[in-house]
Amino acid sequence: MNHKIATFLAGLGAFLVVALLVFAMKYYTQPTPLNAGRAEERKKALAEVREAGVKTLNTAEVVDPGKGFIRVKIDTAMEITVKEYQNPASFRTNLVARANKLAEPPPKVDYE
Repeated sequence: MNHKIATFLAGLGAFLVVALLVFAMKYYTQPTPLNAGRAEERKKALAEVREAGVKTLNTAEVVDPGKGFIRVKIDTAMEITVKEYQNPASFRTNLVARANKLAEPPPKVDYE
């Protein structure tokens, strides 16, 4: 009977040591919480990014006046895409040509 009690107490002690180690690891490895100021800063930045995205999707603007590229509203762009995609081969050729033109390096300027 004495042997069973000693074994039980040894097992209980081992369990308590492991529980203490788990608690200590949880306590010491927890990251510091963000303060309220930083949380508000992040919310403000997210709102600005979302607002800029909505503005970009819903406004027309000149992207590169030198190359003659403009950005159109998303609704208009979808309508144009559907209309022009009636002939897929012509659409792809036109799209590739416009993408290559947009990616061209700007002309060199002599400062002399």
